[in-house]
Amino acid sequence: MLGKTDLLEAIAGKNRGLLATEQDKQAILVAIANLEDVNPTPSPVEATNLLNGNWRLIYTTSKALLNIDSLPLYKLGQIYQCIRVETNSVYNIAEIYGLPFLEGIVSVAAKFEPVSSRRVNVKFERSIIGLQRLLGYNSPESFIQQIEVGKKLTAIDFPLNSKEQQGWLDITYIDDNLRIGRGNEGSVFVLTKA
Repeated sequence: MLGKTDLLEAIAGKNRGLLATEQDKQAILVAIANLEDVNPTPSPVEATNLLNGNWRLIYTTSKALLNIDSLPLYKLGQIYQCIRVETNSVYNIAEIYGLPFLEGIVSVAAKFEPVSSRRVNVKFERSIIGLQRLLGYNSPESFIQQIEVGKKLTAIDFPLNSKEQQGWLDITYIDDNLRIGRGNEGSVFVLTKA
């Protein structure tokens, strides 16, 4: 599909948006809008077989995510969004790299509730920040399993006030391996199946 190729080419080399100039951002937003116009899935929220699974962020305009890269001595690694449709759970996991043995994880666990064919409300419930080594982290999958079985984690682990920590996400495009979302703060997210 031409629109998909155009978008992936526009995103290539932009380090999830960290290296995107204003001109790049405009071109990427046009490519995103073009792809959204030909979304092959009319009711993305109901396409649970497509939605479920681990997604890797390849582009965003979210300042909250991109600002993680400005931590002293640290660089932003991969960012994953792992959706578990059967429990209405979503796990955002950002890998942080820096000094040897001090690689970190910044993670937020949330619940989502479908409110239309393309929108979900999101309530953030828990934040976990820690060192990959102490958490025994080796993949998003194993990390989520630790959380779901209630394992006590050696990390900064705290509940979030879901009244304040909530928002919504529109899924504006989804196919077998690409998903585009637009959030309540105006951010755009482009993810590929991990």
